[in-house]
Amino acid sequence: MAEFMDVHRGMKGITSDQLMEAHRADLAIEGEENVHFKKAWADPETGTVYCLSEGPSADAVRRIHERTGHPADEIHPVPLTV
Repeated sequence: MAEFMDVHRGMKGITSDQLMEAHRADLAIEGEENVHFKKAWADPETGTVYCLSEGPSADAVRRIHERTGHPADEIHPVPLTV
């Protein structure tokens, strides 16, 4: 499985509870696309949210986010980590 980092913009003022709610929505249906959302980070001041996931393709990640109501603005493969 490949890893992906996606970026969501326009979520200014997001709270910890809202981030957790969005993450849980992804987790609830991730298996339908063989995706696993590992972690999410947010900057409430800029409204930027990042999600790290593992899955078969960026399109699979995109479909889950779209279905849960928070489409990603960008999805980047993460081929190397240290």
